[in-house]
Amino acid sequence: MRGNCTPWHHEAVGSEAEVVRHQFAWYRSAVRTVTLRAQARFLDRDWAGIQADATERLDLYRRAAERAVAGMRTSLGDRVHEREAWVGLKRAYAPLVAGRDDRELAETFFNSVTRRVFTTVGVDPSIEFVDSDFDQPSGPSARPVTETYTRGGHSLAALVRTLLLELGPRFPYATLDHDARLVAGRVEAALAGSGGGEAVRSAEMAACVFYRNKGAYLVGRLQGAFGTRPLALALLHGAQGVHVDAALLSEDALSLLFSYTRSYFLVDAERPAELVAFLGALMPSRKRAELYIALGFNKHGKTELFRDLLRHLRGCDEQFVRAPGQPGMVMAVFTLPGGDQVFKIIRDRFAEPKTATREEVRARYDLVFRHDRAGRLIDAQEFEHLAFPRARFTPEVLDELLESCAATVSARGDEVVIRHLYAERRLTPLDLYLRQADPAHAREAVVDFGQAVRDLAACNVFPGDILLKNFGVTRQRRVVFYDYDELALLTECVFRDLPEPTRDEEETGAEPWFYVGPRDVFPEEFVRFLGLTPELRGALLEAHGEVFRARFWQDLQARHRAGEVVDIFPYSAEQRLARPRR
Repeated sequence: MRGNCTPWHHEAVGSEAEVVRHQFAWYRSAVRTVTLRAQARFLDRDWAGIQADATERLDLYRRAAERAVAGMRTSLGDRVHEREAWVGLKRAYAPLVAGRDDRELAETFFNSVTRRVFTTVGVDPSIEFVDSDFDQPSGPSARPVTETYTRGGHSLAALVRTLLLELGPRFPYATLDHDARLVAGRVEAALAGSGGGEAVRSAEMAACVFYRNKGAYLVGRLQGAFGTRPLALALLHGAQGVHVDAALLSEDALSLLFSYTRSYFLVDAERPAELVAFLGALMPSRKRAELYIALGFNKHGKTELFRDLLRHLRGCDEQFVRAPGQPGMVMAVFTLPGGDQVFKIIRDRFAEPKTATREEVRARYDLVFRHDRAGRLIDAQEFEHLAFPRARFTPEVLDELLESCAATVSARGDEVVIRHLYAERRLTPLDLYLRQADPAHAREAVVDFGQAVRDLAACNVFPGDILLKNFGVTRQRRVVFYDYDELALLTECVFRDLPEPTRDEEETGAEPWFYVGPRDVFPEEFVRFLGLTPELRGALLEAHGEVFRARFWQDLQARHRAGEVVDIFPYSAEQRLARPRR
């Protein structure tokens, strides 16, 4: 048996730590290769290609972590499960990544490897990096995170023109000067009470372009006598060339662009912590964890989410309680009263009429993770092997978890161990919201509910269970879907009109008189199960009546099967710029 302090041991630990560092470096290089293709995809209008790249990127982390584990098994042999060996590995790994511009990601990667080896329950600080702080700038880098463009004595339109040319130098702009003037006009209108456009002195912009689906975005802030104001320019590449489609000039608008209900950006972020800090200054309401996730660093974002939860628990004596809303037949859902997350655990058995299996439910959450969420599907982060003090659970919640989720939840002395859960941003269930909202806001929510169903269909998603309780309302009063156990691709469904009855007994019978296949969907029936008041039902039908006809869904199916990527904009129609006539 070798002693832990022999020269051989120190040398071996260093080489073994290098195995993990090498795989992390491979992951970052592979991510950059995929990300850098985004500009070419945008210039070629290859929308299917950019979506394929976004999906490919999601698999790179898992591949790198699995390869690191395999390398460690080979290198350590029988010692791979010796905790003391990993204590030394952590000490050896830290200086290997200390000078990196992305060292926070490197530490999270090490944690991922150790948790795959040990299936650690809770957190083990001796073999995991915990509570790291990356607010300080990273090491030297060739490229700054932001660039500042001063206005000087030029017009505001000239400043906008400079931003477009400097940040998108290869973009074939169709109407560059026209777009610059339109953006300048929007800025002047937005700053009318703060000195107008003349008050703008400069613009500080992220030095990278943010790509997602069919859009490219330039993100930063205007600076002047008024202080600072967010600025994001949304670019589209149409048949005539690239044009500015929208100018986003508020924190709320920028926050929607970086929402947890949208797919992750493809962005070349060499210094993730500094870019996240800059974005956080533009959007103070957005958590650092959410910004990491929006940039595609979902594993580190998940680490930040868990650290936020631990900090919250250390600062209060709250207990986990049942989440507001109707209890789910598939998921047990609980939350902290002062927190902004809900935690969902798959039940052991599902009540009728639910027929899905546990594996099918997890597969649907994975589908959402990989699919375009179009601003209407909430992001769910998956956690495994968590442990919390038993006293943190109300008796009601603990009894429910131990009874209906016994395959996943167990109590061990003073601890509750959870093998698997999903964490999502907490929303107000739409059915509860409509009961509490004033008539104007209720009508607004119902109309946006119809738009949410449309947007989901446009990205080839059918919610399956179109009930109000399965949709939620964000703080910006936007309606999103969060119950995925019956979700399916639109192209997998069969949308049908209800057959006309031929006899009275057919119309009044309890059971349908016609054959209903396992994938058949009858849109005419949706509105019957919503439980809306006559006023709200009328508002929904007036705005989105075609959603309740099979033809609407069949037409979208044909477009998806033809390979079309349907336009869905992460901003309102009012924020779009008027296009010149041709």
